[in-house]
Amino acid sequence: MSSELPLLRDVAARAAQYLDALDERSVPPTREATEALKSFDVPLQNEPIEPSKVLEELDRIGSPATTAMAGPRYFGFVVGGSLPAALAANWLVTAWDQSTAFTNATPGTAALEQVALKWALDLLRLPATCAGGFVTGTTVAHVTALSAARHAVLANAEWNVEADGLFGAPPITVIVGDEAHASLYKALGIVGLGRNRVVKVPADEQGRMRADALPRIDGPTIVCVQVGNVNTGASDPVHEICDIARPRGAWVHVDGAFGLWARVAPSRAHLVAGVEHADSWATDCHKWLNVPYDSGIAFVRDAEALRKAMSVTAEYLPQSMRHPSDYTPEFSRRARGVDVWAALRSLGRSGLAELVERNCRQARRFAEGLSETGGFEILNDVVLNQVLVSFGDAQTTRRAIAELQSDGTCWCGETVWRGRTAMRISVSSWATTDADVERSIDAMIRASGAVRTLA
Repeated sequence: MSSELPLLRDVAARAAQYLDALDERSVPPTREATEALKSFDVPLQNEPIEPSKVLEELDRIGSPATTAMAGPRYFGFVVGGSLPAALAANWLVTAWDQSTAFTNATPGTAALEQVALKWALDLLRLPATCAGGFVTGTTVAHVTALSAARHAVLANAEWNVEADGLFGAPPITVIVGDEAHASLYKALGIVGLGRNRVVKVPADEQGRMRADALPRIDGPTIVCVQVGNVNTGASDPVHEICDIARPRGAWVHVDGAFGLWARVAPSRAHLVAGVEHADSWATDCHKWLNVPYDSGIAFVRDAEALRKAMSVTAEYLPQSMRHPSDYTPEFSRRARGVDVWAALRSLGRSGLAELVERNCRQARRFAEGLSETGGFEILNDVVLNQVLVSFGDAQTTRRAIAELQSDGTCWCGETVWRGRTAMRISVSSWATTDADVERSIDAMIRASGAVRTLA
Protein backbone atom coordinates (compact mmCIF):
# COMPACT_ATOMS: atom_id res chain seq x y z
CA MET A 1 0.00 0.00 0.00
CA SER A 2 2.99 2.33 0.47
CA SER A 3 3.11 2.76 -3.33
CA GLU A 4 -0.02 4.93 -2.98
CA LEU A 5 1.67 7.50 -0.75
CA PRO A 6 3.57 9.47 -3.43
CA LEU A 7 0.40 9.70 -5.51
CA LEU A 8 -1.64 10.92 -2.54
CA ARG A 9 0.99 13.52 -1.71
CA ASP A 10 0.93 14.61 -5.34
CA VAL A 11 -2.85 14.97 -5.44
CA ALA A 12 -2.84 16.88 -2.14
CA ALA A 13 -0.31 19.33 -3.56
CA ARG A 14 -2.27 19.76 -6.77
CA ALA A 15 -5.54 20.27 -4.89
CA ALA A 16 -3.94 22.85 -2.62
CA GLN A 17 -2.54 24.70 -5.62
CA TYR A 18 -6.00 24.67 -7.24
CA LEU A 19 -7.66 26.09 -4.13
CA ASP A 20 -4.95 28.71 -3.64
CA ALA A 21 -5.62 30.07 -7.13
CA LEU A 22 -9.40 30.34 -6.80
CA ASP A 23 -9.45 33.86 -5.42
CA GLU A 24 -7.83 35.45 -8.46
CA ARG A 25 -8.80 33.20 -11.35
CA SER A 26 -11.83 33.75 -13.58
CA VAL A 27 -14.85 32.15 -11.92
CA PRO A 28 -16.07 30.51 -15.15
CA PRO A 29 -13.44 28.65 -17.18
CA THR A 30 -11.95 30.35 -20.19
CA ARG A 31 -12.94 29.38 -23.73
CA GLU A 32 -9.46 27.95 -24.25
CA ALA A 33 -9.82 25.73 -21.20
CA THR A 34 -13.16 24.31 -22.32
CA GLU A 35 -11.83 23.79 -25.84
CA ALA A 36 -8.94 21.79 -24.37
CA LEU A 37 -11.43 19.26 -22.94
CA LYS A 38 -11.49 17.67 -26.41
CA SER A 39 -8.09 16.22 -25.48
CA PHE A 40 -9.84 13.78 -23.15
CA ASP A 41 -11.83 12.27 -26.01
CA VAL A 42 -9.39 9.64 -27.25
CA PRO A 43 -9.76 5.88 -27.80
CA LEU A 44 -9.07 3.88 -24.67
CA GLN A 45 -5.56 2.46 -24.87
CA ASN A 46 -4.77 -1.24 -24.49
CA GLU A 47 -2.03 -1.01 -21.88
CA PRO A 48 -2.13 0.45 -18.34
CA ILE A 49 -0.83 3.98 -17.70
CA GLU A 50 1.02 5.02 -14.57
CA PRO A 51 -1.41 6.55 -12.02
CA SER A 52 0.85 9.62 -11.67
CA LYS A 53 0.52 10.29 -15.40
CA VAL A 54 -3.27 9.87 -15.23
CA LEU A 55 -3.40 12.40 -12.38
CA GLU A 56 -1.15 14.85 -14.24
CA GLU A 57 -3.40 14.67 -17.32
CA LEU A 58 -6.53 15.12 -15.23
CA ASP A 59 -5.12 18.16 -13.45
CA ARG A 60 -3.51 19.76 -16.49
CA ILE A 61 -6.65 19.57 -18.67
CA GLY A 62 -9.48 19.21 -16.17
CA SER A 63 -8.64 21.76 -13.47
CA PRO A 64 -8.62 24.84 -15.75
CA ALA A 65 -11.98 23.77 -17.22
CA THR A 66 -13.81 23.81 -13.89
CA THR A 67 -16.05 26.58 -12.59
CA ALA A 68 -14.75 28.07 -9.35
CA MET A 69 -17.75 26.96 -7.30
CA ALA A 70 -15.45 26.41 -4.33
CA GLY A 71 -14.32 30.02 -4.45
CA PRO A 72 -15.71 33.15 -2.79
CA ARG A 73 -17.53 34.75 -5.74
CA TYR A 74 -19.74 32.04 -7.15
CA PHE A 75 -23.34 33.12 -6.58
CA GLY A 76 -25.24 30.65 -8.74
CA PHE A 77 -27.61 27.81 -7.77
CA VAL A 78 -27.34 28.38 -3.98
CA VAL A 79 -23.94 26.68 -3.91
CA GLY A 80 -21.59 26.85 -0.95
CA GLY A 81 -17.90 26.00 -1.08
CA SER A 82 -16.43 23.23 1.05
CA LEU A 83 -15.36 24.08 4.58
CA PRO A 84 -11.72 23.06 5.20
CA ALA A 85 -12.64 20.49 7.87
CA ALA A 86 -15.38 18.98 5.70
CA LEU A 87 -13.12 18.78 2.65
CA ALA A 88 -10.34 17.14 4.63
CA ALA A 89 -12.79 14.68 6.19
CA ASN A 90 -14.09 13.87 2.72
CA TRP A 91 -10.59 12.92 1.59
CA LEU A 92 -10.00 10.77 4.66
CA VAL A 93 -13.38 9.05 4.36
CA THR A 94 -12.62 8.28 0.72
CA ALA A 95 -9.38 6.63 1.84
CA TRP A 96 -11.32 4.64 4.43
CA ASP A 97 -13.56 3.36 1.58
CA GLN A 98 -16.42 2.31 3.85
CA SER A 99 -19.71 1.21 2.30
CA THR A 100 -21.88 2.52 5.09
CA ALA A 101 -24.91 0.29 4.92
CA PHE A 102 -24.58 -1.91 7.99
CA THR A 103 -23.47 -0.92 11.47
CA ASN A 104 -21.69 -4.18 12.22
CA ALA A 105 -19.65 -3.93 9.01
CA THR A 106 -18.73 -0.23 9.30
CA PRO A 107 -19.16 0.69 12.97
CA GLY A 108 -16.98 3.81 12.82
CA THR A 109 -18.77 5.63 10.03
CA ALA A 110 -22.19 4.46 11.22
CA ALA A 111 -21.50 5.90 14.67
CA LEU A 112 -20.25 9.22 13.25
CA GLU A 113 -23.32 9.53 11.03
CA GLN A 114 -25.62 8.89 13.96
CA VAL A 115 -23.91 11.63 15.98
CA ALA A 116 -24.10 14.03 13.03
CA LEU A 117 -27.82 13.29 12.64
CA LYS A 118 -28.39 13.99 16.34
CA TRP A 119 -26.47 17.26 16.14
CA ALA A 120 -28.38 18.37 13.04
CA LEU A 121 -31.74 17.69 14.70
CA ASP A 122 -30.64 19.66 17.73
CA LEU A 123 -29.35 22.63 15.70
CA LEU A 124 -32.46 22.75 13.51
CA ARG A 125 -34.68 22.29 16.58
CA LEU A 126 -36.57 19.36 15.11
CA PRO A 127 -37.96 16.55 17.28
CA ALA A 128 -35.07 14.56 18.76
CA THR A 129 -36.88 11.28 18.11
CA CYS A 130 -36.90 11.80 14.33
CA ALA A 131 -35.26 9.20 12.12
CA GLY A 132 -33.08 10.33 9.27
CA GLY A 133 -30.86 9.28 6.45
CA PHE A 134 -27.89 10.81 4.63
CA VAL A 135 -28.56 10.97 0.90
CA THR A 136 -27.15 12.73 -2.15
CA GLY A 137 -29.17 15.92 -1.83
CA THR A 138 -32.64 17.38 -1.49
CA THR A 139 -34.09 15.54 -4.49
CA VAL A 140 -33.33 12.13 -2.98
CA ALA A 141 -34.26 13.45 0.47
CA HIS A 142 -37.69 14.25 -1.03
CA VAL A 143 -37.90 10.73 -2.47
CA THR A 144 -36.99 9.26 0.92
CA ALA A 145 -39.36 11.38 2.99
CA LEU A 146 -42.24 11.12 0.52
CA SER A 147 -41.85 7.34 0.52
CA ALA A 148 -42.37 7.44 4.28
CA ALA A 149 -45.33 9.79 3.82
CA ARG A 150 -46.83 7.49 1.18
CA HIS A 151 -46.45 4.55 3.56
CA ALA A 152 -48.06 6.36 6.47
CA VAL A 153 -51.09 7.85 4.74
CA LEU A 154 -51.88 4.56 2.98
CA ALA A 155 -51.31 2.52 6.14
CA ASN A 156 -53.95 4.71 7.76
CA ALA A 157 -56.24 3.63 4.92
CA GLU A 158 -55.29 -0.02 5.60
CA TRP A 159 -53.15 -0.40 2.49
CA ASN A 160 -49.62 -1.85 2.47
CA VAL A 161 -47.95 0.05 -0.35
CA GLU A 162 -44.56 -1.63 -0.04
CA ALA A 163 -46.17 -5.06 -0.50
CA ASP A 164 -49.00 -4.25 -2.91
CA GLY A 165 -47.81 -1.14 -4.75
CA LEU A 166 -50.06 1.68 -5.91
CA PHE A 167 -52.21 -0.42 -8.25
CA GLY A 168 -55.69 -0.28 -6.73
CA ALA A 169 -54.52 1.74 -3.73
CA PRO A 170 -56.67 4.51 -2.27
CA PRO A 171 -55.79 7.74 -4.12
CA ILE A 172 -53.42 10.16 -2.40
CA THR A 173 -54.03 13.89 -2.73
CA VAL A 174 -50.80 15.89 -2.98
CA ILE A 175 -51.04 19.62 -2.25
CA VAL A 176 -48.19 21.96 -3.22
CA GLY A 177 -47.61 25.68 -3.46
CA ASP A 178 -47.58 27.44 -6.80
CA GLU A 179 -43.84 28.06 -6.31
CA ALA A 180 -42.84 24.48 -5.45
CA HIS A 181 -39.33 23.63 -6.66
CA ALA A 182 -38.69 21.34 -9.63
CA SER A 183 -36.88 18.82 -7.41
CA LEU A 184 -40.13 18.18 -5.54
CA TYR A 185 -41.99 17.43 -8.77
CA LYS A 186 -39.20 15.10 -9.83
CA ALA A 187 -39.45 13.22 -6.53
CA LEU A 188 -43.24 12.99 -6.79
CA GLY A 189 -42.83 11.38 -10.19
CA ILE A 190 -40.28 8.89 -8.89
CA VAL A 191 -42.44 7.70 -5.97
CA GLY A 192 -45.48 7.28 -8.21
CA LEU A 193 -47.55 10.19 -6.93
CA GLY A 194 -47.36 12.04 -10.24
CA ARG A 195 -46.11 15.43 -11.30
CA ASN A 196 -49.39 16.53 -12.83
CA ARG A 197 -51.88 15.20 -10.28
CA VAL A 198 -50.96 17.78 -7.64
CA VAL A 199 -53.33 20.39 -6.29
CA LYS A 200 -51.63 23.78 -6.55
CA VAL A 201 -52.24 26.48 -3.97
CA PRO A 202 -51.79 30.13 -5.00
CA ALA A 203 -48.74 32.01 -3.73
CA ASP A 204 -48.35 35.63 -2.66
CA GLU A 205 -46.09 38.22 -4.31
CA GLN A 206 -42.96 36.73 -2.67
CA GLY A 207 -43.82 33.13 -3.58
CA ARG A 208 -45.23 32.04 -0.22
CA MET A 209 -48.08 29.54 -0.26
CA ARG A 210 -51.31 31.13 0.95
CA ALA A 211 -52.56 29.16 3.92
CA ASP A 212 -56.02 30.68 3.51
CA ALA A 213 -56.25 29.11 0.03
CA LEU A 214 -55.65 25.51 1.11
CA PRO A 215 -58.31 23.19 -0.33
CA ARG A 216 -60.49 20.95 1.79
CA ILE A 217 -58.44 18.01 3.08
CA ASP A 218 -60.17 14.62 3.01
CA GLY A 219 -58.62 11.16 2.81
CA PRO A 220 -54.93 10.28 2.34
CA THR A 221 -53.19 13.63 1.81
CA ILE A 222 -49.63 14.95 1.66
CA VAL A 223 -49.08 18.71 1.88
CA CYS A 224 -45.68 19.90 0.61
CA VAL A 225 -44.45 23.27 1.86
CA GLN A 226 -41.28 25.21 1.17
CA VAL A 227 -38.88 27.22 3.31
CA GLY A 228 -36.48 29.19 1.16
CA ASN A 229 -37.92 30.00 -2.25
CA VAL A 230 -35.13 29.48 -4.76
CA ASN A 231 -35.72 32.95 -6.24
CA THR A 232 -36.81 35.16 -3.35
CA GLY A 233 -35.69 33.23 -0.27
CA ALA A 234 -39.21 33.57 1.18
CA SER A 235 -40.80 30.77 3.21
CA ASP A 236 -44.32 29.38 3.32
CA PRO A 237 -46.27 29.97 6.57
CA VAL A 238 -45.53 26.46 7.82
CA HIS A 239 -47.04 26.93 11.26
CA GLU A 240 -50.42 28.01 9.84
CA ILE A 241 -50.43 25.23 7.27
CA CYS A 242 -49.59 22.57 9.87
CA ASP A 243 -52.37 23.88 12.12
CA ILE A 244 -54.82 23.32 9.28
CA ALA A 245 -53.47 20.13 7.71
CA ARG A 246 -52.28 17.88 10.52
CA PRO A 247 -55.54 17.79 12.55
CA ARG A 248 -57.20 16.54 9.36
CA GLY A 249 -54.79 13.63 9.10
CA ALA A 250 -52.56 15.08 6.39
CA TRP A 251 -48.81 14.56 6.31
CA VAL A 252 -46.84 17.81 5.99
CA HIS A 253 -43.49 17.64 4.20
CA VAL A 254 -41.00 20.53 4.17
CA ASP A 255 -38.70 21.35 1.26
CA GLY A 256 -35.91 23.03 3.19
CA ALA A 257 -33.05 22.66 0.70
CA PHE A 258 -31.30 25.75 2.03
CA GLY A 259 -33.95 27.72 3.93
CA LEU A 260 -34.17 25.20 6.78
CA TRP A 261 -30.74 26.40 7.95
CA ALA A 262 -32.27 29.78 8.79
CA ARG A 263 -33.27 28.01 12.02
CA VAL A 264 -29.70 28.39 13.33
CA ALA A 265 -29.52 32.18 12.83
CA PRO A 266 -31.10 34.27 15.61
CA SER A 267 -32.18 37.10 13.29
CA ARG A 268 -33.65 34.75 10.64
CA ALA A 269 -35.21 31.91 12.62
CA HIS A 270 -38.61 33.64 12.68
CA LEU A 271 -38.80 33.26 8.91
CA VAL A 272 -39.19 29.50 9.30
CA ALA A 273 -41.21 29.44 12.51
CA GLY A 274 -43.28 26.32 12.99
CA VAL A 275 -41.31 23.94 10.80
CA GLU A 276 -40.92 21.65 13.80
CA HIS A 277 -44.64 20.86 13.55
CA ALA A 278 -44.27 19.14 10.17
CA ASP A 279 -43.87 15.41 9.61
CA SER A 280 -40.80 15.30 7.37
CA TRP A 281 -38.05 17.58 6.13
CA ALA A 282 -35.57 17.53 3.23
CA THR A 283 -32.40 19.60 3.15
CA ASP A 284 -29.05 19.93 1.40
CA CYS A 285 -25.77 19.98 3.27
CA HIS A 286 -23.69 20.96 0.22
CA LYS A 287 -25.51 24.28 0.18
CA TRP A 288 -25.45 26.34 3.38
CA LEU A 289 -23.59 23.83 5.53
CA ASN A 290 -20.77 23.97 2.96
CA VAL A 291 -19.77 20.31 2.78
CA PRO A 292 -18.51 18.67 -0.44
CA TYR A 293 -20.91 17.18 -2.94
CA ASP A 294 -22.99 15.16 -2.66
CA SER A 295 -24.80 15.55 0.64
CA GLY A 296 -28.36 15.88 1.89
CA ILE A 297 -30.52 14.68 4.77
CA ALA A 298 -34.07 13.36 5.02
CA PHE A 299 -35.65 13.73 8.47
CA VAL A 300 -38.88 11.92 9.35
CA ARG A 301 -40.88 12.31 12.56
CA ASP A 302 -42.37 8.79 12.30
CA ALA A 303 -39.23 6.66 12.45
CA GLU A 304 -41.14 3.45 11.86
CA ALA A 305 -42.78 4.81 8.71
CA LEU A 306 -39.35 5.64 7.29
CA ARG A 307 -37.91 2.27 8.25
CA LYS A 308 -40.81 0.37 6.71
CA ALA A 309 -40.55 2.40 3.51
CA MET A 310 -36.79 1.87 3.14
CA SER A 311 -35.70 -1.38 4.84
CA VAL A 312 -35.44 -4.87 3.37
CA THR A 313 -34.72 -8.28 4.82
CA ALA A 314 -32.49 -11.03 3.47
CA GLU A 315 -30.92 -14.11 5.01
CA TYR A 316 -27.40 -12.70 4.82
CA LEU A 317 -28.27 -9.28 6.29
CA PRO A 318 -27.93 -8.72 10.07
CA GLN A 319 -31.26 -7.81 11.70
CA SER A 320 -30.31 -7.25 15.35
CA MET A 321 -29.25 -3.59 15.23
CA ARG A 322 -29.99 -0.23 13.60
CA HIS A 323 -28.45 0.03 10.14
CA PRO A 324 -28.08 3.20 8.03
CA SER A 325 -29.47 1.35 4.99
CA ASP A 326 -32.80 0.92 6.80
CA TYR A 327 -33.41 4.66 6.38
CA THR A 328 -32.10 5.49 2.90
CA PRO A 329 -32.82 4.20 -0.63
CA GLU A 330 -29.23 2.94 -1.00
CA PHE A 331 -27.24 -0.01 0.24
CA SER A 332 -23.83 0.83 -1.18
CA ARG A 333 -22.79 4.43 -0.57
CA ARG A 334 -19.96 6.51 0.77
CA ALA A 335 -20.09 7.66 4.39
CA ARG A 336 -21.23 11.17 3.44
CA GLY A 337 -22.51 11.87 6.94
CA VAL A 338 -18.92 12.08 8.21
CA ASP A 339 -18.43 15.26 6.15
CA VAL A 340 -21.45 16.70 7.95
CA TRP A 341 -20.00 15.65 11.31
CA ALA A 342 -16.73 17.43 10.46
CA ALA A 343 -18.49 20.62 9.35
CA LEU A 344 -20.60 20.81 12.49
CA ARG A 345 -17.70 19.88 14.75
CA SER A 346 -15.49 22.59 13.26
CA LEU A 347 -18.13 25.36 13.20
CA GLY A 348 -20.00 24.73 16.42
CA ARG A 349 -23.29 26.50 17.09
CA SER A 350 -21.91 30.01 16.95
CA GLY A 351 -19.83 29.43 13.83
CA LEU A 352 -22.78 28.07 11.86
CA ALA A 353 -25.02 30.90 13.04
CA GLU A 354 -22.37 33.46 12.05
CA LEU A 355 -22.04 31.90 8.58
CA VAL A 356 -25.78 32.14 7.89
CA GLU A 357 -26.09 35.63 9.37
CA ARG A 358 -23.10 36.89 7.40
CA ASN A 359 -24.38 35.56 4.08
CA CYS A 360 -27.79 37.14 4.70
CA ARG A 361 -26.14 40.45 5.53
CA GLN A 362 -24.05 40.19 2.38
CA ALA A 363 -27.17 39.54 0.28
CA ARG A 364 -28.69 42.69 1.74
CA ARG A 365 -25.53 44.58 0.79
CA PHE A 366 -25.79 43.32 -2.80
CA ALA A 367 -29.35 44.66 -2.96
CA GLU A 368 -28.39 48.03 -1.49
CA GLY A 369 -25.32 48.47 -3.68
CA LEU A 370 -27.08 47.55 -6.91
CA SER A 371 -30.14 49.64 -6.07
CA GLU A 372 -28.57 52.74 -4.54
CA THR A 373 -25.31 52.91 -6.50
CA GLY A 374 -26.28 51.19 -9.72
CA GLY A 375 -29.89 52.35 -9.86
CA PHE A 376 -31.13 48.85 -10.69
CA GLU A 377 -34.45 47.36 -9.62
CA ILE A 378 -34.48 44.70 -6.91
CA LEU A 379 -37.49 42.44 -7.51
CA ASN A 380 -37.76 40.67 -4.15
CA ASP A 381 -37.81 41.45 -0.46
CA VAL A 382 -34.31 40.37 0.54
CA VAL A 383 -35.11 38.42 3.69
CA LEU A 384 -32.57 35.63 3.42
CA ASN A 385 -29.66 35.05 1.02
CA GLN A 386 -31.39 35.49 -2.37
CA VAL A 387 -31.40 38.66 -4.48
CA LEU A 388 -33.21 39.24 -7.79
CA VAL A 389 -32.02 42.20 -9.84
CA SER A 390 -33.28 43.56 -13.15
CA PHE A 391 -30.98 45.63 -15.36
CA GLY A 392 -33.89 46.78 -17.54
CA ASP A 393 -35.93 44.83 -20.05
CA ALA A 394 -35.41 41.10 -20.59
CA GLN A 395 -32.89 41.52 -23.41
CA THR A 396 -30.81 44.07 -21.52
CA THR A 397 -30.78 41.92 -18.40
CA ARG A 398 -29.71 38.82 -20.32
CA ARG A 399 -26.92 40.75 -22.04
CA ALA A 400 -25.72 42.16 -18.71
CA ILE A 401 -25.61 38.66 -17.22
CA ALA A 402 -23.66 37.37 -20.22
CA GLU A 403 -21.24 40.28 -19.92
CA LEU A 404 -20.75 39.59 -16.21
CA GLN A 405 -20.10 35.90 -16.81
CA SER A 406 -17.62 36.79 -19.55
CA ASP A 407 -15.85 39.24 -17.22
CA GLY A 408 -15.09 36.37 -14.82
CA THR A 409 -15.01 38.35 -11.56
CA CYS A 410 -18.05 36.46 -10.26
CA TRP A 411 -20.81 34.24 -11.59
CA CYS A 412 -24.59 34.70 -11.36
CA GLY A 413 -27.32 33.11 -13.42
CA GLU A 414 -30.56 34.08 -15.10
CA THR A 415 -34.07 33.43 -13.82
CA VAL A 416 -37.60 34.55 -14.53
CA TRP A 417 -39.67 35.83 -11.63
CA ARG A 418 -43.36 36.59 -12.16
CA GLY A 419 -42.77 37.24 -15.82
CA ARG A 420 -39.66 39.40 -15.29
CA THR A 421 -36.22 38.28 -16.44
CA ALA A 422 -33.72 38.80 -13.65
CA MET A 423 -30.25 37.96 -12.43
CA ARG A 424 -30.27 35.82 -9.29
CA ILE A 425 -27.59 36.24 -6.65
CA SER A 426 -27.31 33.41 -4.11
CA VAL A 427 -24.93 34.05 -1.22
CA SER A 428 -24.14 30.83 0.63
CA SER A 429 -20.38 30.31 0.85
CA TRP A 430 -18.22 30.40 3.97
CA ALA A 431 -15.43 31.84 1.80
CA THR A 432 -17.28 34.98 0.65
CA THR A 433 -15.90 38.10 2.32
CA ASP A 434 -17.35 41.59 2.37
CA ALA A 435 -14.55 42.58 0.00
CA ASP A 436 -15.74 39.90 -2.44
CA VAL A 437 -19.21 41.41 -2.31
CA GLU A 438 -17.95 44.91 -3.09
CA ARG A 439 -15.72 43.63 -5.88
CA SER A 440 -18.70 41.74 -7.36
CA ILE A 441 -21.03 44.74 -7.11
CA ASP A 442 -18.50 46.80 -9.05
CA ALA A 443 -18.31 44.07 -11.71
CA MET A 444 -22.09 43.92 -12.01
CA ILE A 445 -22.38 47.69 -12.45
CA ARG A 446 -19.52 47.61 -14.93
CA ALA A 447 -21.16 44.80 -16.94
CA SER A 448 -24.44 46.69 -17.15
CA GLY A 449 -22.60 49.83 -18.20
CA ALA A 450 -20.81 47.97 -20.98
CA VAL A 451 -24.14 46.67 -22.30
CA ARG A 452 -25.67 50.14 -22.26
CA THR A 453 -22.65 51.59 -24.04
CA LEU A 454 -22.95 49.01 -26.80
CA ALA A 455 -26.67 49.73 -27.11
